[in-house]
Amino acid sequence: MLDLARYRPLAAALNRPIRVAVLISGGGTTLANLVAKIRNKTLDAEVSLVIANRPDCGGIARAAEMGLRCEVIQRKSFPTVNEFSATIFSQCRQAKVDLVICGGFLALLTIPADFLGRIMNIHPSLIPSFSGQGFHGSHVHEAVLKRGCKVSGCTVHFVDDEYDHGPIILQRTVPVLDDDTAAVLAARVFVAECEALPEAIRMFASGKLEIEGSRVFFAGNGC
Repeated sequence: MLDLARYRPLAAALNRPIRVAVLISGGGTTLANLVAKIRNKTLDAEVSLVIANRPDCGGIARAAEMGLRCEVIQRKSFPTVNEFSATIFSQCRQAKVDLVICGGFLALLTIPADFLGRIMNIHPSLIPSFSGQGFHGSHVHEAVLKRGCKVSGCTVHFVDDEYDHGPIILQRTVPVLDDDTAAVLAARVFVAECEALPEAIRMFASGKLEIEGSRVFFAGNGC
């Protein structure tokens, strides 16, 4: 579990595009959003590597269309989570990435010491509500509607060794309307995700994010 004294994941701001790896399990919509932000020059980054944990996920073809290197690393190919994770992070080291993004990545990871505070996840709810194992995709939005919530949203957080658990970087809210379906609510939340994740990446690249235990501070806010 990520439980650290106060520190900055980056000692100083990067003077170049931040290099990211994107881990996917599905259609790659988060990946496509990041690439769109990079191409329209609102995100100073480059996607150095894409890793899929399923050979049939739609994001593989999407990565190929965008000219990105994509590796398939299946959990079932390894006897333990540790060995699965070690292979993924070995690829990330070889690609010299600064930050790993879990974009709809559904496999549990064991985080090596050199990647603590260097892995982000985007989750389609306001953690800690509707999060953890089993809460992904439409399951999240169906649960929000069933509970009768009046707001929902998304959370960008650092990844630790539990599902949807690490320190929260930022959150964005959206209204839940009376006539919403899970699909309609999902689309509204995704619009928020498309802005929240690039913002969190920019914050990371600034060298001003600080982690203290389960809390994240942005030094630019006077913390």
